[in-house]
Amino acid sequence: MALFRLLMRRYPDAVRAGELSQALSIKPSTLSMHLAALAQDGLIAQTREGTARLYRIQMDRVQWLMDYLFADCCRGRVDLCPIRPDAAPPRKFNVLFICTGNSARSIFAEAILRAEAGDRFIVHSAGTRQNSQLNPLAVEMLKAKGHDITPLRAKNVDEFRGPGAPEMDFVFTVCDQAANEECPAWEGQPVTAHWGVPDPVKATGSLAERRLAFQQAYGLLRNRIRAFAALPLETQDRIARQTAVDRIATMEGLQ
Repeated sequence: MALFRLLMRRYPDAVRAGELSQALSIKPSTLSMHLAALAQDGLIAQTREGTARLYRIQMDRVQWLMDYLFADCCRGRVDLCPIRPDAAPPRKFNVLFICTGNSARSIFAEAILRAEAGDRFIVHSAGTRQNSQLNPLAVEMLKAKGHDITPLRAKNVDEFRGPGAPEMDFVFTVCDQAANEECPAWEGQPVTAHWGVPDPVKATGSLAERRLAFQQAYGLLRNRIRAFAALPLETQDRIARQTAVDRIATMEGLQ
């Protein structure tokens, strides 16, 4: 189940077996056994990249399984298999971007969506690691691009859980490590997706080369966020929203 949940969080990514083993702290031989079981039932697919094996959720098969469990095993009884009905959307959608450090990528995403569609979204970002700080190069780039950095600060994800926390409509992870971490389910069952972006903070080389890495991360996030902001969310049901944000995760281009 831990393996299945991790691959669901990383969808639509294909994840290397070594990364799965490391994230779950299990031996490769044990991992292979569980991967084989999931593959045998068609819940995951395997691809190769050189000598590495990568695994991805087969979402159509997972959907079939869920439909079967609800219709056949539960006989469609909502008291046994509760499914949250689509509620009328709030005046603004609450969106949370999560990374490990909340220092660059999630901060970029927060600033971009607020600038692109702040009239439709209340935007937040947070990190899973305690005591994070905004990266100076990230702040420098946002200033240069005309973003208001006044509301930006490094936050921990715990600020958005528990009594008094805003109920999220969308939760996006923008780094693989944050997506790999096992977290409690979000209240209100928001639409979730993984929009993994390479970490510019890890870039090495000259200052110009490091700035280029931040530019590329910013550009990829901006493309995805513009596509997200263009969605007719007010008229889409939950399934359509989930399908749309998963499709956006596969977008390429760093313009």
